[in-house]
Amino acid sequence: MDVGSQGQQPGGPGGGEAEAGEVFSVQVGSTVGACVLTLRGELDHDSAVQMDEAADQVFAEGRHRLLVVDCTELEFCDSSGIGCLVRMYQHLAARGGVLRLAAVPASVARVLSLTGLDQAIAVHATLHDAFRAGGARPTFGSDDGLSALPRASGR
Repeated sequence: MDVGSQGQQPGGPGGGEAEAGEVFSVQVGSTVGACVLTLRGELDHDSAVQMDEAADQVFAEGRHRLLVVDCTELEFCDSSGIGCLVRMYQHLAARGGVLRLAAVPASVARVLSLTGLDQAIAVHATLHDAFRAGGARPTFGSDDGLSALPRASGR
């Protein structure tokens, strides 16, 4: 499920292609014991509302203690995006949950490092690694539920 988007979708009304960085989307998915938010585009002041709405939707369901944010296709993150991540982290931590970031691009990793957020929120090289990490690892079935998850390309 996509939670909103900004700008013109490729091939959408108007028929033109979207410019790079123009479209932001949050896709909400889940596997046994965990939720995944897949981000695409630029997470900034204009799109932070969509991120907050997606997180609120996940939190309202209250089914998952583990939330993984897949940043494979995240192009940019400013202070508004950092604020979203901090709110998600605080909400989960207050309820015994865990937030993990996966496949964070170098430009976004730099922002996380400069703010010190990478010290509070675990950052993993791939989505698969984020699910395999120790600590609050979700309880999966016999095949561990990971076979259905897309594997991040090498970053």
